[in-house]
Amino acid sequence: MAAHGRGINHPPRFQDRSPCSTKHSDLGRKGSGMVVEGTWDWGQFAAHQANRRRELWALLGDLPSPRQPTARLLSVESGPGYTVEHLELDLNGLEPAPALLLLPHRRRQPAPGLLYLHAHGGTYELGKEELLRGRDVLQPYAPVCAEQGLVALAIDSWCFSGRKHKADGVRGEHDAFKLMLWRGQTLWGMMLFDEFQAVTYLASRPEVDPQRIGVFGLSMGSTKAWWLAALDPRIACCAHLCCLTDYEELIKIDNLAGHGVYYYVPRLLKHFQTRDICELIVPRPHLSLNGRRDLLTPPAGVEKIRDHLLPLYRRYGREEDCRIELEDCGHEETASMRATVRDWFEAHLARSA
Repeated sequence: MAAHGRGINHPPRFQDRSPCSTKHSDLGRKGSGMVVEGTWDWGQFAAHQANRRRELWALLGDLPSPRQPTARLLSVESGPGYTVEHLELDLNGLEPAPALLLLPHRRRQPAPGLLYLHAHGGTYELGKEELLRGRDVLQPYAPVCAEQGLVALAIDSWCFSGRKHKADGVRGEHDAFKLMLWRGQTLWGMMLFDEFQAVTYLASRPEVDPQRIGVFGLSMGSTKAWWLAALDPRIACCAHLCCLTDYEELIKIDNLAGHGVYYYVPRLLKHFQTRDICELIVPRPHLSLNGRRDLLTPPAGVEKIRDHLLPLYRRYGREEDCRIELEDCGHEETASMRATVRDWFEAHLARSA
């Protein structure tokens, strides 16, 4: 049984892997703000972002060609204030991706969309169900989506839940990582490609306003959120919790083991630091809430990224659209974080015209 969808224009082809004409040392570090003798060149900064976006995609290995995803409706269930469609999506032509689409009973037509990005946490069985069930450090977000009228899509990432192909989840992830390297791919790149395609599917749904699609996640979902927002200009709003990790600071505190193998991309640090990736989101709304006691997210790195991005948002007159903050907590969502995220969704998705 086919699920509903509408055709949309495909996003720009990121397979164009031609290198940037301007070296990273000229734009990515020394002049990333495009300030020349006290002036701001908007066009040059936008061109810089487009070039760097292509460069970032190119680091992610050989990826499938983007195409309109197809969906098969498996079942429908009701929840408090919403309906859930259980779907099987063809996102990459390689293996189907089980998915959940949450449709609030009370919503505008068309409604804002939210791509919900699940965490890792070693819970390979949970996957997309996190949207409905939450996890030990995160309460479910289904009630928030229902209350705010957000049509939310969540897919199982590679190696999780319906895409967990080995009883030992760690071995399954490691084997997928190794096999993809042999094939010229990266696990992180294939994960992000699927989420990119999931945005295409979400935007095609008749219930959704394709101009108002946000991303949200915690932990691995957090990292996916800011990477995806950087790579895909269709993302109108980015919010994430507990993983705005500065790579050099992670090296300094000697905690590379804290992140799974999926996290590591060959040659990345030769071209990008976290702040350089997040710079590609400017000036779109970006909320990042992190724990000062989170060993996966060194606080010095969060402050470094914040201090790099805020001046860029000020140049656009949109400083309030960049909130990068630390709370006195660990790798977990707090009640105040939940309240801030709700307000962020309300301001940047639910109320937006």
